[in-house]
Amino acid sequence: MHDKRRASPWAMSRRWDKRPLHRPMYAMSDSPRYRLSDFDYELPPELIAQTPAVSRSASRLLHVAGAKLCDRTFAELPELLAPGDLLVFNDTRVIRSRLRGRKDSGGRVELLLERIVADDEAWMQLSASHPPKAGGSVALDRGGRATVIEREGRFFRLRIAADIPFAAYLDRHGEVPLPPYIARAPQPEDSERYQTVYARHPGAVAAPTAGLHFDEPMLERLRERGVAFAYVTLHVGAGTFQPVEVEDLALHRMHSERFDIPAATVAAVAAAREAGHSVIAVGTTSLRALESAAATPDGLRAGTAETELFVTPGFRFRIVDCLLTNFHLPRSTLLMLVSAFGGYVPIRAAYAHAIRERYRFFSYGDAMFVEQDPAARARSVAGRPRA
Repeated sequence: MHDKRRASPWAMSRRWDKRPLHRPMYAMSDSPRYRLSDFDYELPPELIAQTPAVSRSASRLLHVAGAKLCDRTFAELPELLAPGDLLVFNDTRVIRSRLRGRKDSGGRVELLLERIVADDEAWMQLSASHPPKAGGSVALDRGGRATVIEREGRFFRLRIAADIPFAAYLDRHGEVPLPPYIARAPQPEDSERYQTVYARHPGAVAAPTAGLHFDEPMLERLRERGVAFAYVTLHVGAGTFQPVEVEDLALHRMHSERFDIPAATVAAVAAAREAGHSVIAVGTTSLRALESAAATPDGLRAGTAETELFVTPGFRFRIVDCLLTNFHLPRSTLLMLVSAFGGYVPIRAAYAHAIRERYRFFSYGDAMFVEQDPAARARSVAGRPRA
């Protein structure tokens, strides 16, 4: 495992950056050709974690190294890392991004932020029995009105009439955006627990959940072991909850997410690679940011861009050696990414094992430490640029 070898987040357009680090990428396997149904599995509902563990680092940790599985606790994570290894965290901060309202007809509406584009405009998901058309509006429960400007698929561009800028309105009146599979109303403690301890840059509408397991004592233990830290920022959008709706994965298109790679992180990755240490992505969002920014002839580059990277088995990883991640929903793009990284067969076996052993699943659930599949590693080393 240990081989030797910032524009404001409130002013982001959903459109493609005119000077991105890369173009959208769709990484599909040629042989075999996987389909949506290949990523399905049956999960007993009682294994969906409805509340966080008693403490952040009290969760369980399944170590996946090919066909080898080892049941651990998250407190054992430092034992899996060597001095000089690099952990890359996503330091996005979850905002209070869910609102509720009522149509003029009386029907209830739920709104979930995708991103703010002006003080009085935002793209949002809008859930209603009959969503309003352009020009229609919603009366917000806490005052103000949202008027539809245009629609793009599941997303609605809204003009918000309120007495304060919309970012401040959300901070004052919005709800913690717990995922739909957590079947309860947000509680005061969710404001803390559905947020990483190192969150810095507001803009996400879902937590980078692999990071929820870290508390300050764990971070200090890792520092004492000599593990290095670096950060990326990827603001998780409402599209992360969108289901894949086509059996042929070649037809699926990812939602766009904005990310930033600091120059210090590029330098830290280069230093780890030069010294033969491992780069460990804390969560799929950190992996997507790193691998998106590395999809250039010159390798990993600092800067801000949008990514629509869709990772399926057959993808060539350029940066990440190991992945720390939670257990993901059936038929989700996140499960496809983890299967590409750890190997389709090993990850299927790992999920079956986790269900048998009663691991807790999804955002408030347990974690996996996944070593890269040897076949994926062979592709990665062959295509990896020199540090």
